[in-house]
Amino acid sequence: MTSPTQLPSWKALEKQAQKASDVSISSLFEDDKQRFEKYAIELPYMMVDYSKNRIDEDVKALLIKLAEESDLVKWRSRFFNAEPINKTEQRPVLHMALRGSVDESLNIDDENVSELVNTELAAVKNFVRQVRSGEWRGYTGKWITDVVTLGVGGSNLGPQMVSEALRGYSDNRLNVHYVSNADGVQINNVLTTLNPHTTLFIVSSKTFTTAETMRNANTAKRWLEQSGASQGDIKNHFVAVTANLQKATEFGIGADNIFSMWDWVGGRFSLWSSIGLPIALELGFEVFAQLLEGANMMDKHFISQPFEKNAPVMLALVGIWNSTFLGRGSHAILPYDQSLHMLPAYLQQAEMESNGKSVRWSGAKVDYSTCPILWGQLGINGQHAFYQLLHQGTQVVPADFIGSVESVDPVDGHHDLLMANFFAQTQALMQGVDEEQVAAQLRAGGTDESRISELVTHKVHQGNRPSNTILLDKITPQSVGALIAMYEHKIFVQGIIWQVCSFDQWGVELGKMLAKGIEQELHNNTENKQHDSSTKNLIDRYKTVKSRSRKK
Repeated sequence: MTSPTQLPSWKALEKQAQKASDVSISSLFEDDKQRFEKYAIELPYMMVDYSKNRIDEDVKALLIKLAEESDLVKWRSRFFNAEPINKTEQRPVLHMALRGSVDESLNIDDENVSELVNTELAAVKNFVRQVRSGEWRGYTGKWITDVVTLGVGGSNLGPQMVSEALRGYSDNRLNVHYVSNADGVQINNVLTTLNPHTTLFIVSSKTFTTAETMRNANTAKRWLEQSGASQGDIKNHFVAVTANLQKATEFGIGADNIFSMWDWVGGRFSLWSSIGLPIALELGFEVFAQLLEGANMMDKHFISQPFEKNAPVMLALVGIWNSTFLGRGSHAILPYDQSLHMLPAYLQQAEMESNGKSVRWSGAKVDYSTCPILWGQLGINGQHAFYQLLHQGTQVVPADFIGSVESVDPVDGHHDLLMANFFAQTQALMQGVDEEQVAAQLRAGGTDESRISELVTHKVHQGNRPSNTILLDKITPQSVGALIAMYEHKIFVQGIIWQVCSFDQWGVELGKMLAKGIEQELHNNTENKQHDSSTKNLIDRYKTVKSRSRKK
């Protein structure tokens, strides 16, 4: 397949990028009083403003042309019609089906997708009702009060991010805890606060072989047994979300306590499935259903809207302009809502595990930048940490600012202060302040001329730093669902244009494979002579210090 670099629009964008250093975002606003209206998209639950980027109508038209020349419409149709767009694993990609966004007649392997999803949703709904009503109890007959989810990666980041985002909608009937780290400190810190008689564990692993998850599951099982539980009592305290029924039943989980996963749902896109069981347990099934509703709205928007009015498409195209054509190697995610504090971590996996690739569909190496490095944290905290670099550093870092009009938990004066900073930061990044303005401000404050000459260059902000603004009406299940789905579709669009396989993650496998062998070395005190000298000496030191510590 022809490299995207050979597309006429790509070549034209490269020429535009050579002139971009001369483009002032502020001047674009001065030249076009209708710029905001042209570069903002209104949707249910939110609006998206990408006007504070170094793009004009010519660049915008070329980016849309790039999407057209990349056959995005055709690929979108393949996506929603269950063609195997996960090329290296020959699988369809259908997380949209989990929220009712595919044709109801769609079949995979002679099974109707909608029926499979609806059956599983009904099972989740019934289980949530049983646990929250007290019908489901521990082996000593006590009500379940705490749920511990054992998973890693997509089995953890998505559900935990949503649970945190929507905690304001919880009735506090159940306390939900998330354990993902193989470090025993995390699971020990959780278990020491819990009563084994009232604790339910969810083991979330598609294969039921994920090393970190299964180590934690076995630790939890021993903890339960130490309370007096028998092997037969496991069924009262463990459920699984997996595609491996055999492994789960061998562990001791009853067949009726196993929720399904399908190979057409990737882990980082799976929170809409039974992987979202802890969300439904903590918040109630109705809230989970509203989350799916919001995502379904975004699916419909993505399918139906022309590119220039399509929020996921335009975010993807602006991102490609910044990273691939302008060479911006990182991208900041900056939520200005405490509820979204885990969103940067979630999107790090969603985007970088999907599009952090250096090989095209054809197997040829790419000769252009693909996914930027995603990072970030809560905006207010970031202002007092790394925004110095955003404003005055040598690297230009595009950023997504995400806030809400209405607070879920209003405290007098707090939200206005928060949002004043939200609006001010994007303006400051764009406009900056020059030497003349700095000098005038210092003079107005009574600073003498000699001191002004010393300070002025240190206080200059060059500005012209790009950003997107995503303004939610309020953090609700629907708006959070729509927000996540918007980023999912952005990922898809960028993967199509970059021609990378967005739905595999082979880069995760090598380190895991090596770790298995090293774990045996550490456990059996053996030596693998194939290690490089650094790895060998680090392992030797680990063994020596550990042995010395045991002898004390």
